[in-house]
Amino acid sequence: MSDGEEEALESLSEAIESGAGLPAVARAAGKALGASVALIDRSSAVLAVAASSSAEESRLLAGEADDVGRLELRVADAAVGELRYRAPGGEPPASLMRMVSTLLALELERSRAPEWASDEAAGDFVRSVLAREVTEPADILARAAELGLKLGDGGGVLIVRAAPRAAQTGEWRSRVLVVALRALRASSSGAVAGVDDDADRAEVTAIVPADGEPALTRATQALQRELAASLPGFHLTIAHSRPTSEPGELYRAGKEAQLAANVAEADGVELLAFEDTGAYRLLLPAMSEDPGELERFYDETVAPLSAYDEQYETELVATIEAYLDNDANVTPTAAQLFTHRHTVRYRLERVKELSGHDITSTAGREKLGLGLKAMRVLGIAPPRGPATEPGTEAGRAKVRRAAED
Repeated sequence: MSDGEEEALESLSEAIESGAGLPAVARAAGKALGASVALIDRSSAVLAVAASSSAEESRLLAGEADDVGRLELRVADAAVGELRYRAPGGEPPASLMRMVSTLLALELERSRAPEWASDEAAGDFVRSVLAREVTEPADILARAAELGLKLGDGGGVLIVRAAPRAAQTGEWRSRVLVVALRALRASSSGAVAGVDDDADRAEVTAIVPADGEPALTRATQALQRELAASLPGFHLTIAHSRPTSEPGELYRAGKEAQLAANVAEADGVELLAFEDTGAYRLLLPAMSEDPGELERFYDETVAPLSAYDEQYETELVATIEAYLDNDANVTPTAAQLFTHRHTVRYRLERVKELSGHDITSTAGREKLGLGLKAMRVLGIAPPRGPATEPGTEAGRAKVRRAAED
């Protein structure tokens, strides 16, 4: 290592040891690497930039140019952020990059740890309340107050589901949480939230103070605007419960928001309040107190059709949905599905054979209709795929395949 590199590293160490702050640390890192640099945390928030001009800063933050490098900052197995750099003199030596990135990762974790710990505590509180691990109103109010959440006048629950339409870099789920909290705290001071994720999406669940429906509606609308502006590459589903003045009822509010989110997602609606879920509201007690009974009803009605669709790439579930939406009239059902009336009739016979319910009868329509509602309330995704059963020669699937060939 050259004398200049050692001196630059010494300057970076001094900036860290003196507690000069991330902007000064970024400048020292840029000097050590002979590069413009940007420090970004795991939620994609820009923490510090050291660049020679505003144009250079924009180039770094866009991160799209070929000469802008990206390096994940890690402490042990945890990603804590990202270093972006642009070195006009060429790529810095690997040994120097490793030393600088290690120092930056440790400093980033140290400086952001209290904030991350606070977010984790808030997430734990939300999960504990909605899982009924904390039930005493006094305990809920006390723990909420420790996090800056005042529920004395009431509160409600909001759920956001965000699924990226394209591949995302970095900890995008944390970014969804940061954007959601920014919007909620701007309209509902003290809101707390946690994020859960699976392979395809992030789900943010928030408890917000609200003294009535108007306050909850304002918070939801502000959330929708901010998410749409800040996360244009995501498919969003937003739902909220009714407000409650009883802390012990937040568990039920969480179930209301979950039901509304499941229905909204199934119907392709971006924003839905529990109050607007119609007949689905009647299934809330089963979802809250005995979801097993709801699952059994689904198993006895729609589940065999869904399994058949998955195995054979048919459209039985989509057909009964369309048939019920069109008041049990075959002709408009066939038009909606871009298929022939005979194909619809054939599928309805298969529905009867597989489920044991005749959808052309009043009792059959009631049971299968409730089965579809149970599927949505439980958050079970409907099967999707082309129809390939006999009789689909005039159907949508056949046309699609011909176009592909």
